[in-house]
Amino acid sequence: MFIGHIAVAFGAKKYAPQVSLGVLFLACQLADIIWPNLVLLGIESVTVEPGITAITPLNFIHYPYSHSLIAMTIWALLFAALYVGLQRAGTRVAVVIALVVASHWLLDFVTHRPDMPITFSAATRVGLGLWNYPVAAIVTELSLFAAGIWIYVRQTQAKNRAGSTGLWSLVIFLLVIYGANLAGPPPPSATAVAWSAQAFWLVVAWGFWLDRHRTSRD
Repeated sequence: MFIGHIAVAFGAKKYAPQVSLGVLFLACQLADIIWPNLVLLGIESVTVEPGITAITPLNFIHYPYSHSLIAMTIWALLFAALYVGLQRAGTRVAVVIALVVASHWLLDFVTHRPDMPITFSAATRVGLGLWNYPVAAIVTELSLFAAGIWIYVRQTQAKNRAGSTGLWSLVIFLLVIYGANLAGPPPPSATAVAWSAQAFWLVVAWGFWLDRHRTSRD
């Protein structure tokens, strides 16, 4: 899942309006920001196997430190604590940020085949396998994305032209990336996957920039 995770960040703005959209983007994709670096370091592993699911050719062989339920709970608590410590935010903000981070595991559990580890040992793996049902998977993710954008637009308003064009340009950009991932050829290697995943920092930067051009309606 990609834009489904980002939908959570957009929607979370309603419950923590003082938190930058860039921070929420970081939170929703924290697992996928940590994961490619662990792959490049040889700590976690993935292979490209076309046909492993109907949606993605990636076989997630070993990724308990970035994607297990235990690990993501820890990452959620650490990220929320770091934000609260730096920004002097309250309990409500901490809870929202932690839930946004943790939501990544839940959405991946729904979409992945049974490869999502529970603990660091990865002895037990789970997953409902929505990726094996392309129409249902695409409709679900697009619906989540539309709902997240709708909540965000109702919660915020543009301060200037950049706040409007910047938002819709981001939406189009994300949809294009999503479509390219669905229709494009399999990546050439696991290393290529890990390096290309670093491009999400552009979306994070876009979120910080966009937040300066929009304000809460409340």
